[in-house]
Amino acid sequence: MARHRLSKKHRTIAMALGGAALLVGGALTAEAASGSGSGSGSAATATSPARPVSLSKPVTYTGRAFDTCTAPTLAQMKAWKTASPYGGAAVYIGGKNRGCAQPQLTRDWVKAVSAVGWKLIPLYVGAQPPCKSGSNPEKMTAATAASLGATDGADAGAKAGALGMRPGSPVYLDMEGFDTANTSCKDTVLTYTRAWNKALHGKGYRTGYYGFASSSAAAVAAVSPGTDMPDALWYAAYDDTESTTTGYPFGTKWPGHRRGHQYAINKKETYGGVTLTVDRNAWDAPVAVVAK
Repeated sequence: MARHRLSKKHRTIAMALGGAALLVGGALTAEAASGSGSGSGSAATATSPARPVSLSKPVTYTGRAFDTCTAPTLAQMKAWKTASPYGGAAVYIGGKNRGCAQPQLTRDWVKAVSAVGWKLIPLYVGAQPPCKSGSNPEKMTAATAASLGATDGADAGAKAGALGMRPGSPVYLDMEGFDTANTSCKDTVLTYTRAWNKALHGKGYRTGYYGFASSSAAAVAAVSPGTDMPDALWYAAYDDTESTTTGYPFGTKWPGHRRGHQYAINKKETYGGVTLTVDRNAWDAPVAVVAK
């Protein structure tokens, strides 16, 4: 994610849901609500964050996933589904800080790529920290964090619904790296995140959070579990380790198929005659529930 909005210099600085349905070999299988299987860490106990009791059990995917700034064409997605090792793909569904145009990303595209077997990971680029270097179309402040979070969370749910991603799906909030030693900045980010999560939960969606293991993800992990904290965590740690357990930096938090790990970025790969530049992810977490 960071590669789409940060310069190489800033990127270098930045890098300093209870499981229930698990995709195995192309089929969904039921799992205990406490979560089991690879990447679960330990059974969901007091470390599980609160979530709305009205949400149905999630659909989760375990395997390799990629993200790239602009959603590929349907033909490219079909070629990669046949020839690549990937089964999941992240798509930027909205947010004022979304860095790339999305001419392919429509309700029909979502339905078509899902029909050929892709598991989609919705990502929303909301307001960014006030102490983050660089410029962004939307930045939060201590005074606006709660209201912006509520507005953006509601918008994230609306954007997901418009694309045919049904309630019960997760939407992952993209929070880029920032100086977590800046207490005021960190508190502002947490206020925004809580408001975003609460608003998205209110629309019946699960909440996820993308951030750097050394900064933005660490800030949330330090206060999770807790009220209106993310249901799933997608952390960036560029260690070339395709795992959500080996080297996992946050102990037993987010067990039970609620982790994604972005472990390498800007990799040019060719499958089925189609070349894309992608970020690589190990995935063991909720994915979108797509309307038929």
